[in-house]
Amino acid sequence: MNIVSVYKRFPRQVDCLEYLEEVRWKSQPKCPYCQSTNVTPMPKESRHHCNNCNTSFSVTVGTIFHKTKIDLQKWFLAITIILNAKKGVSARQLARDLEVNKNTAWYMAMRIRKAMTDDRELLEGIVEVDETYVGGKKRRGEDGGPAKRGRGTSKTPVVGAIERDGKVRAKVVKNVSAKTLMSMIRENIDVSTATVITDEFTGYLPISKFVKHQTINHSKWYSDGDIHTNNIEGFWALLKRGLVGQYHKVSIRHLQKYVDEFCYRHNNRKNDMVFEETITRALGGMA
Repeated sequence: MNIVSVYKRFPRQVDCLEYLEEVRWKSQPKCPYCQSTNVTPMPKESRHHCNNCNTSFSVTVGTIFHKTKIDLQKWFLAITIILNAKKGVSARQLARDLEVNKNTAWYMAMRIRKAMTDDRELLEGIVEVDETYVGGKKRRGEDGGPAKRGRGTSKTPVVGAIERDGKVRAKVVKNVSAKTLMSMIRENIDVSTATVITDEFTGYLPISKFVKHQTINHSKWYSDGDIHTNNIEGFWALLKRGLVGQYHKVSIRHLQKYVDEFCYRHNNRKNDMVFEETITRALGGMA
């Protein structure tokens, strides 16, 4: 889906509503308040009346579009722009593209990111695990020397796991202790069948007790045949370019939502139906 396709496929508000109703309800509208199917259409208001609980409702109730005053076509355009922006798109740029103010664009983008969450299927096969650090740069070290990098900083750590040519999972964590890393791996990887590849950081050593584990010594080389973490490091590079180059600043409070956005785009990079699936998620998974 691209911008031209949105204009052609959904030229009017009613077209957008009809599409959402087809995705959410198929041919049988259902009251979101009492789940009754005994409803009467109200075509002039683009709503439905529930004869069971005597309330009126639209297809947007209980979704990311709930109570919006923005045309649904602009919502569809925003979804398309965000999905197609490999390094993300800032709220100011989105505001210019949609002709809305910055706060409205940010609100829309955060609602859309809420829909950009993957099914939590466990990763399989060869899985690379690594961590990166997000936050402001220190101008100099505490002793006046060079600024510390990586695990020596006070930046916010993000731990990620990626299948070879497959899906990626990433989570914002408080620390990179062995306990935290083991929890991340158990939650996201099929430890009964997978082979986990990491660097030689001591925090990863205990995972060999419950999953097949191989390490790469980055002080000597970045790849030893099939033993490397190049894929997850490539994902980190894309994530950081987006955070620094597009968003500039991201609060810790919302950082996980931005990380989920990059994971979702990566995991659906070959999915021709990603727009339709995102709409389904935006409606609360009610396909």
